[in-house]
Amino acid sequence: MRRLITLLLVLILVFNCVPLCAESKVVYVSDFSKDEDGWYGRGSAAYASNNVLHVTGRQSDWNSPGRDFELEPGEKYTFSVEVLQKELDKANFMVSVAHTSDGIETYENLAKRSVKKGRWTKIEGSYTPGEFDRFVLYVETTGAPTLSFDMRSFTLTAPENVSEIKREGPAQIEAREYVQSLKELYRDYFDFGCAVGRQESVNTARMNKYAYYFSIFTPGNELKPDSVLNVSESRKLAKEDDTAVAVHFNSAKPLLDYCQKNDLKVHGHVLVWHSQTPEAFFHVGYDPAAAYVSREVMLARLDNYIRLIMEFMKENYPGLIVSWDVVNEAVDDSSGKLRQSNWTKVVGQDFVNRAFEIARKYAPEDTLLFYNDYSTPYEPKLTGICNLLDSLLAEGNIDGYGFQCHYQISSPSISQLKKAFEKIAAKGLRLRVSELDVTISGPTASAYEQQAKRYADLMQVYLEYSDQIIAVHTWGVTDDLSWLSSQYPLLFDRNLNPKPAFDALTALVSTEE
Repeated sequence: MRRLITLLLVLILVFNCVPLCAESKVVYVSDFSKDEDGWYGRGSAAYASNNVLHVTGRQSDWNSPGRDFELEPGEKYTFSVEVLQKELDKANFMVSVAHTSDGIETYENLAKRSVKKGRWTKIEGSYTPGEFDRFVLYVETTGAPTLSFDMRSFTLTAPENVSEIKREGPAQIEAREYVQSLKELYRDYFDFGCAVGRQESVNTARMNKYAYYFSIFTPGNELKPDSVLNVSESRKLAKEDDTAVAVHFNSAKPLLDYCQKNDLKVHGHVLVWHSQTPEAFFHVGYDPAAAYVSREVMLARLDNYIRLIMEFMKENYPGLIVSWDVVNEAVDDSSGKLRQSNWTKVVGQDFVNRAFEIARKYAPEDTLLFYNDYSTPYEPKLTGICNLLDSLLAEGNIDGYGFQCHYQISSPSISQLKKAFEKIAAKGLRLRVSELDVTISGPTASAYEQQAKRYADLMQVYLEYSDQIIAVHTWGVTDDLSWLSSQYPLLFDRNLNPKPAFDALTALVSTEE
């Protein structure tokens, strides 16, 4: 009798489950058997091999693999992913979502799990999206900011009525009919370019639209040290030679491949920076818990690092990268002296000079070498930058200076900007507007008009120095993918429709002609 009752209960549970199970389906699985499948490193390197996504070069817990998903608000999704870490006895992981509405990004933590060393561990949970414009699911850590880890088998399940997840990464965009091309309008003055992230570079339809407007591209994060330095492989090599370095270019390859195939230029950003550089790079055995290496070892590592990058590019992408930011943001804002960092701590006050010396040694003869920095028009930073440039010019290893130009509607003033251009141009350097954007208070008609006038006023200055400027780059293309997305800083909206600022720039050149 007891067995019969038990059997009946089991049957009831099974039959009650059937409708529920039938109402859900797996809509997406990442097996990483061919490539990254749209996943990209958020402040880290992420590359696929052998059905696993490897994540290295992390500096913060949020530095993580992420992927854009088109999710339907109000529908309940379930997800699971397996992670593996080999460095700590145990580490805490989370699956989180970054969602964006009207350009403002916010976050939710969806599932947590402690992961023991050397064991594949499944993290699973559920998520019901709200009304947002964009969703990025990502895997992060808590309390282990530099931990390298692997992930596999990311699975997303949704109700039966939800459509399949698109596999090309970011959503396709439908821009209005092409208008005038910036690269064609400005070709007699300088190259017109933009920064591109990995999530954009893997989307061919989007890149084809970008290529219509721009002639030169620079990767936003994919050639920074945390994406290029392979810490785990470097650690293995260090057992025999502590100056040895291992690198990989998995994050940068989609953009490099596209530009090579379509005869577009690339500006390399960046070889040496105090930020987004793995802490392990500066320590004995590439162990962040160990002592700092000596100056001699660090310079040898830097030599090997730059050499390997240049050799890889020469072998695989000859002539593609026409210029490099050798060093980025080395001058302190408030003092005008070199900012204190691991580079000054381990190498010393001449680390910038030594980086340029090494870059000159290995760069192809026709590759231009730049120093790049922000807030150039402000003192005492302008004087500090000029002093640094003078020391580099004295050694003969620098070709140009990059004005980042992350500006607001009224700051800096045009007179401040002109003074900065005049002082640096007088040194005979080539110039680049390397990271142009203009922030506004919100997406209103009046704010857009102010932004348009500001872009036109800035461009008038750049045109005055067009005999020395080789390129003007906006730092991104569409507002929603900008690092300042909540302030709508770029020339195109999220659908790649030109904004009034774009129209102002096209009208300006037409007027000049």
